[in-house]
Amino acid sequence: MENLNLAVIFYSATGTNYAMAQEAEKAAKDLGVKNVKLLRIEEKVPKEIMKKNEDWIKTHNSIKDLPTASADDLEWADAIIFSAPTRYGNLPSQFSSFIDTTGPLWQSGKLVNKVVSGMTSAGNPNGGQEGTLMSLYKSMMHWGAIVAAPGYANPVIFETGGNPYGFSMTAGNELSLKGREAIQFQVKRTLQIAEKIK
Repeated sequence: MENLNLAVIFYSATGTNYAMAQEAEKAAKDLGVKNVKLLRIEEKVPKEIMKKNEDWIKTHNSIKDLPTASADDLEWADAIIFSAPTRYGNLPSQFSSFIDTTGPLWQSGKLVNKVVSGMTSAGNPNGGQEGTLMSLYKSMMHWGAIVAAPGYANPVIFETGGNPYGFSMTAGNELSLKGREAIQFQVKRTLQIAEKIK
C-alpha cells in the first residue's frame, strides 16, 4: 500500500467530519501509505452567517490554513476518502460545488477507476446519513469510479449503527473507539481495493 496516493477530502462545519477525516488519514499512515493528503473543501458561507453558530466559526478558524482540495488532487489520487455532513439528506452545497468543478476531469476520463469511499454525520441518528452517502455515490458512478463501501464485511459496522454505505455518526459526539475502528476498517478496505486496481 505504500505506493498508493490517498486524498482524504472533507467538509466540516462544526468539527465532526474533520475529526473523522483526521482518523482516516491516521489509519492510512498506520497501514504504511506514505502519500496521504488531508484536504478541506473551501467554505462558501459568509462569516456573518457562520458567526451565528459558535462551533461553526470556531471550526472554520481552526482549519482555515489547511490546504483546500482541487481537481489536481483528484487526478493525483488513486483512492479518495470523502467526509461531509448531511444537509437534508444530501451533500452540503460547499461539497456539491467542489464536485461541480470536476467536469473537465470527467470529460477526459481521468476519474475512471478512482477508488472512493464516503463518511458522513448528521445532527441525530436518523438525519439522512444513508441518503447523503447515496447522493455522493451517484456522482462517483458518473465518474466511473469504484465505490468501496464497507458493507457488512466487519462486525464493527453493526456495532456503530449498521450503515453499510460508509461510516456515519451523530454530529457533536466524540468519535468513539468503535467509531475509530469502523473508520480504520473502511480505509483499509478502500486501500486494499485501490491496490488491486493499481
